Amino acid sequence: MWQLWIDMDPETKERVAKNAKVAGIILALIGLVGIIFPGLMSVAVVFFVAWMMLFGGLMTGYFTWMSDRSDWLGWLKTFVLVITALLLIFKPLPGIAAVGLLLAIYFFFDSFGNMALAFAMKPAKGWWMWLLNGLLSLVLAIIFLVGWPFSSLYLVGLFVGISLLFDGIILITLGSYLKKSE
Repeated sequence: MWQLWIDMDPETKERVAKNAKVAGIILALIGLVGIIFPGLMSVAVVFFVAWMMLFGGLMTGYFTWMSDRSDWLGWLKTFVLVITALLLIFKPLPGIAAVGLLLAIYFFFDSFGNMALAFAMKPAKGWWMWLLNGLLSLVLAIIFLVGWPFSSLYLVGLFVGISLLFDGIILITLGSYLKKSE
């Protein structure tokens, strides 16, 4: 992957380095806000999902109208997306609980997949890192489920905040790396 960045012309490299640093700082700051105020970040995540669903529902309705007005499945999809989005916008707490449950399910699947991979790799060097990753995912899933639905209010925001913080750090690092390689 790094070869892609090395082969860039100097002008593009400088522009990407600058933009990566700016985006990284913004993401890191948003991540810190999410870590400090996880409830606020949880609500923001649900509102973001709700508005994307509303936009998707309206676009689905538009394309159903333009392509085949008698397509009842297209209208059903539009109806479900729009109603779900409106429910999330006007009642965000159940949406936060639903996102928390989805994250718990994801962490369970991630845990079992990583542990299976670890045991399949067992004689190879570093197999224990996959096992550790699987165990950590299992712990996260259990943490979500133990206090569900109430723990979702802060855990969703906290985990999204941590993810954004690390994404920001990675972009800042990439920008610095590109600046040094000029």
